[in-house]
Amino acid sequence: MADSAASFAIYGINPVIEALEGRKRAFKEILIATGRGGEEVGRIVALAGKAGAKVSRVPRQRLDELVKKGNHQGVVAIVSPKEWSSIDDIQSVAASRNEPLFIVMLDEVEDPHNMGAIIRTAEAAGVHGVIVPAHRSAFLGEGVVKASAGAVEHMAVAKVPNLVNAIEELKKMGLWVAGADASGEKNYTDIDMKGPLLLVIGSEGKGLRPLVRKHCDFVVRIPMFGKVSSLNASVSAAILIYEAVRQRQ
Repeated sequence: MADSAASFAIYGINPVIEALEGRKRAFKEILIATGRGGEEVGRIVALAGKAGAKVSRVPRQRLDELVKKGNHQGVVAIVSPKEWSSIDDIQSVAASRNEPLFIVMLDEVEDPHNMGAIIRTAEAAGVHGVIVPAHRSAFLGEGVVKASAGAVEHMAVAKVPNLVNAIEELKKMGLWVAGADASGEKNYTDIDMKGPLLLVIGSEGKGLRPLVRKHCDFVVRIPMFGKVSSLNASVSAAILIYEAVRQRQ
């Protein structure tokens, strides 16, 4: 199942290359600015040929019109939305690597830049999948793709109607659930993250919703020693994800 948008633009060298290599989207057209050359553009053209994607040279002004904000680097791809994965798909990723499940859940993270950055970190760290709610979550569109530097093309992202129900389902599968919140009872380094783990990250402004928090096995905090009381959601996620990586190694 994909998002409702029929198509949208992916822009920038790395996101377009990752989308082509991921082979999980239909490419309607790849637009390259007239005069734009180089090894990376040559690679895009070659990958497009293998994918059967149409490549057109157009004036840079047309790309500027398509991408109102952000740096398109002279390359824009018009693509279909990414297909959503399922929890079963995420399980299959872990099984194929013979690793204990490691999943990140985002509780109403609505900022595309935060979601993209979290997915980028999760993919780099070997997380098996990301779960988001069906409502009040960023769309896997151009903002998420750009912020993830294309990592979203290689990450299983599942959309579920109810996070609490999904948490309970994952508990039955043997996962421990760790929520991240500034008022958590434990320091994040004090919990065991080596086994099957669901890490729940709250939204930018509200943190974890009370009902989601209630269903976590434990809630952890990141110590703060300065004058600010919290970190950006994507920064918090990166710290916690890599603590799990450290323990698992």
